[in-house]
Amino acid sequence: MKKVELIGVSKSYDKKTEVISDITVSIEPGEFFVLVGPSGCGKSTMLRMIAGLEEITGGVLKIGDVESNWLPPSKRDISMVFQNYALYPHLTVEENIVFGLHVKKVPKPERKKRCEDVAEMLGLTPYLKRKPRELSGGQRQRVALARAIVNQAPICLMDEPLSNLDAKLRAHMRSEIRQIQRRLGITMIYVTHDQVEAMTMGDRIMILHDGKIQQIGQPIDIYNNPANPFVATFIGSPPMNIGEGKVGSAKNEIVFSEEAKIAVPEKDWPLLKSDTIIIGVRPEHLKAATKETKAEDKVYVKTTNVEVLGNETIFSFDMGGREWMAKWTGQWRIDVGDMVPIVINYDSLCLFDSETEKIIKTPSDIENHVFDKEVFI
Repeated sequence: MKKVELIGVSKSYDKKTEVISDITVSIEPGEFFVLVGPSGCGKSTMLRMIAGLEEITGGVLKIGDVESNWLPPSKRDISMVFQNYALYPHLTVEENIVFGLHVKKVPKPERKKRCEDVAEMLGLTPYLKRKPRELSGGQRQRVALARAIVNQAPICLMDEPLSNLDAKLRAHMRSEIRQIQRRLGITMIYVTHDQVEAMTMGDRIMILHDGKIQQIGQPIDIYNNPANPFVATFIGSPPMNIGEGKVGSAKNEIVFSEEAKIAVPEKDWPLLKSDTIIIGVRPEHLKAATKETKAEDKVYVKTTNVEVLGNETIFSFDMGGREWMAKWTGQWRIDVGDMVPIVINYDSLCLFDSETEKIIKTPSDIENHVFDKEVFI
């Protein structure tokens, strides 16, 4: 296992505009580290710089304890799985898997043993004599993964390897890749634009936007405590609801409209330094008002779209000129156009500074359920 360290790394193609800017991060040995962000944010470029396929124009890359900026890809002891699998169509599955070992002049008996071991691990043994065109998308993806694993490199890079698969197979392969990484103990750096993959696979995730780091941390910490509105809306499905509220003159309330006002406890009045503030709330934290709910705590919203998914119901509504969503457990009989009473709890809100967009208040009432392991024994 090896550590990967980027210190002030940047990338520019024209020496004027940086597509990657001042990236500093340390990826620990044996860690599953996910780079996530929208298309064009620079995550694949960063992966290619680690692999040696792109020149680093600024900063230092260390692999292990060795400065690796100018090391050729063959000397970096890294394996890589590409988005398009990059299999040789004229070679069999077995020949594709051991191709890298053949180039490295690994003895034939050793090549065969490694191939058989990794094929059994990934369920490819019946397909070793087939050509890639005879395989399904999921099987081809496994061949590409096997080719990376068989090299026994301590670091494996993956560039959106599941994007060509259907939803069911993608979910299965997420679990499979994670289990293999744990079993082999390799350091894995995984690029994706899918926040579900990031949340379910990563030990830590790094969110990129316009070539800059937005936040690094454990998935659940980022979900509960996003650094800014971009992170808040990128992580989570449906995304966090974001809106702008006016701060009351007495600093004791936030006003969306005449019908929607949220009282602010006195201890948080110092947070409200300007006339406006950015508010964020997760769809699942918007609750249904009941008969016991005080009239002043109810907010009536008109639904614009309803999705009943069986185990949960998601509906949209207008809030201050923006579309918000609520996600409630179970099957709710709600139709488009209905006026639905909801409760916006102050303790469930994120507050962001309207100028810097940095978070100034995290949710304190998010219904986290932490169980002692002894409960299950």
